[in-house]
Amino acid sequence: MKKILVLFSHPKFEKSRVNQALINHITGKEKVTIHDLYEEYPDFHIDVVREKELLSQHDIIIWHHPFYWYSCPPLMKQWMDMVLEFNWAYGPEGNALQNKTCLNVITTGGSREVYCSEGYNSFTIRQFLRPFEQTAILCGMTYFPPFAVMGTHTLSDEDLNDYKKNYGKLIDLLQADLSINDFDNKSFLNDIPQLKAT
Repeated sequence: MKKILVLFSHPKFEKSRVNQALINHITGKEKVTIHDLYEEYPDFHIDVVREKELLSQHDIIIWHHPFYWYSCPPLMKQWMDMVLEFNWAYGPEGNALQNKTCLNVITTGGSREVYCSEGYNSFTIRQFLRPFEQTAILCGMTYFPPFAVMGTHTLSDEDLNDYKKNYGKLIDLLQADLSINDFDNKSFLNDIPQLKAT
């Protein structure tokens, strides 16, 4: 069973109904480490050595965060800037993350419909996530499509319950060796048949 590191970054976690539901649902799962960056580093002083050790101990890295201004909260960006060092994560001698799997789990206030060329955000989620995708590629990781919970402000309790269950199912599939060949060009992991099945 593969080990998963959930790098969770949310500066207002206590006010986030959706992220609380998602995180609480996967808390306690076997071989899943939930690493809350804002809880761990409220002063933004990141322990780079410790973070590298955590990365080395896991097979799958999940960047779980709200979609703030088409990107991630500032602490996650700082984590990337400081931890993914030249000649460790990338570069001629940088192979520490080779062959690991990486993906984003995001929450957005906007619905799917507004993230397209015709919508008011002009671009798709996948286009906005290109810096994360290229970071993963540069570090020799396999990048999977995102799992996204969208339209969070109007999400019913029933729909949120489905999302949290699917997040748990996704964790199980990742641990059981979900392959990039299973996606069939899906833009979101939410849409793969294994999660659509009831």
